[in-house]
Amino acid sequence: MNSIDILFVCIVFFVGVASPGPSNLAIMAVAMQHGRVQALILSLGIVCGSMFWGILAGFGLASILATYSNLLIIMKITAGLYLLWLAFKSARSAFSKKPIVMPALTLKKESNFKHFLSGILLHLTNPKAIFVWLSIVSIALPSGSSMTSAFVVVFCCSLVSIFVFTSYALLFSTKSARQLYLNFRRGFDGLMTVCFSYAGIRMLFGKI
Repeated sequence: MNSIDILFVCIVFFVGVASPGPSNLAIMAVAMQHGRVQALILSLGIVCGSMFWGILAGFGLASILATYSNLLIIMKITAGLYLLWLAFKSARSAFSKKPIVMPALTLKKESNFKHFLSGILLHLTNPKAIFVWLSIVSIALPSGSSMTSAFVVVFCCSLVSIFVFTSYALLFSTKSARQLYLNFRRGFDGLMTVCFSYAGIRMLFGKI
């Protein structure tokens, strides 16, 4: 893989993990309800859950896909359709004039370990996280990919994951940033529509 390929993979992964989903909304809610420290601890647990799926996808599924090429085709189609579905949801949200409703998390003042464990469990059971990593494998690790390529992809995307989730924790622990996001939500969703559409079309029609 060259630097351009790695950059594209990181951009696709960034689009996937930065878009609003269960983990992102949980970090936002905890940041607003319990503060920055608790949100960072929760985001650390989510990062660990993301790395688990990344390692499994990169080092487990890569070898399987090298043997079963039909499985790669199924994964590419599934992941591509999922990204287009996310594009549709983003477009629908962008055209909607209804204000976004933040989920109310009824978290008690638990120990830091419980916040960390909650983050792990949240991302391990998050179907969005699974499909995002499957998308990355389909794009970056075709049949015959080396273990070195898998390591580079997982490592770079893990850094992106750390950046995204900790950024959510830092940004949404301030009232001004939360209000700014709510004010420009439609523009953000419009941008996500374009990104998801491009990634989905490239995945569906790109070479294996």
